[in-house]
Amino acid sequence: MPRIGIIGSGFGAIAVATEFLQHGYGDVRLWEKADSLGGVWRDNVYPGAACDVPSPFYSFSFAPWPSWPRRYAEQPAILRYLRAVAEREGVTARTRFGAGVVAAAWNGACWLVTLEDGTTDEVDLLVSAVGQLSTPTVPSLPGAESFAGPAFHTARWPQDLDVRGLRVAVIGAAATAVQAVPALAPVAERVILFQRTPSYIWPKPDAVYPRWYRRIAAVIERPFFRGLGELFSRQLDPDSIAARIGAAVTRAHLRLRVRDPALRRALTPDYPIGCRRILFSNNFYPALCRDDVDLVTAGIQRIEPGAVVTADGRSHPADVLVCATGFDAQSFLRGIRITGPGGKDLHEHWSAGARAHLGIYVPGFPNLLLSYGPNTNLGGSSIIRMLEAEARHMRLAVDRMVSSGARTLEATPAAEQAWDDEVQTRLAGTAWVSCDSWYRHPVTGRITSNWPGGTNRYVARVRDLVEDEFVWR
Repeated sequence: MPRIGIIGSGFGAIAVATEFLQHGYGDVRLWEKADSLGGVWRDNVYPGAACDVPSPFYSFSFAPWPSWPRRYAEQPAILRYLRAVAEREGVTARTRFGAGVVAAAWNGACWLVTLEDGTTDEVDLLVSAVGQLSTPTVPSLPGAESFAGPAFHTARWPQDLDVRGLRVAVIGAAATAVQAVPALAPVAERVILFQRTPSYIWPKPDAVYPRWYRRIAAVIERPFFRGLGELFSRQLDPDSIAARIGAAVTRAHLRLRVRDPALRRALTPDYPIGCRRILFSNNFYPALCRDDVDLVTAGIQRIEPGAVVTADGRSHPADVLVCATGFDAQSFLRGIRITGPGGKDLHEHWSAGARAHLGIYVPGFPNLLLSYGPNTNLGGSSIIRMLEAEARHMRLAVDRMVSSGARTLEATPAAEQAWDDEVQTRLAGTAWVSCDSWYRHPVTGRITSNWPGGTNRYVARVRDLVEDEFVWR
């Protein structure tokens, strides 16, 4: 049986490890740079951190959870679930913690993996499960190093930080800020939110689950929200009825929640719905209506030791500086050098934007598999369904490799090109092409992150292994 190595320990890694373990592959090992399991749900502990996909659907199909406390679970509950599944499936015991991977090189027979401490490991198949949202993006602002108080990205929130009585400046007004600002506002002396671009925000149909309903919710709500997720994804077609309905619902939500015309104008997007991530919140708009919360739309000119100065010349005093500025979703496998046959560098190969057959296999890099790879992110629905579908296809490919006596598997360039042509053609008809966003490569403009649509079409496409799309050696 082949030795299978997995980089990471989040949802993608656990999906892949469980798929192989459940089908008899005993040598599965995971490398995790942190000292505990959990991926983004371990790292993101900022106030208000939660998921915007309903919990019964944001969970593995093979591990329904009868203990979700509410429909949209918060970070501690998601992390608890993830660790319980990993323990149950034997993944935790196979994980080496404090083992950051810095390089992996194909030596002609296997992958030689180098860790931060200089030690090495060898595996026959290498799976990257580092995801698209693991490297924080921090803007380069003049004077940032001079700020006197705590300054950090939300994914690096200090565990011991107490913001009571402090003025908190939050840079960025998208998904993270929509959760963090309402949690900070009742505690901090003042919250100043610096917004560059407003978002479309749907009301969030959240609810606390009564204990008697939790087991039922895990069963009956999953198929309901799976179907709803497919409908929600249709908003990405700017000419669709769904897009018109989505825009109308979000604008009605804004009108009902924000009575101040000037504030409402500042919060109204001027781009098609779906171009940027569509958000969910019931308490973001009310938080911005508080007297102790300020919305600032002027650009930031510089940072001073105790203030943020904007382009209009105003100085906004602050004791804490928080960057809710998202992640570098374009630098797949950032910080890890992947070297294929003949010294081929994966990052150079992807210089115009990452791409992979089915989002999983890169021609020219044998036995390298990607979980949550290029063009598998979603604008709606649950990424967990995508991760499970990818993991199953990986296992089918390895089954075929083993049964045939082959030592390597690799997608053909023709199959990858046909796949990429199909995906990019479909993406050209979505709202994502109408504005800049983190979904697109900063130089070429290529959409490298997202899958065009809901999950049903992708799951159907990867359900079976098409053998002639691969070379088996």
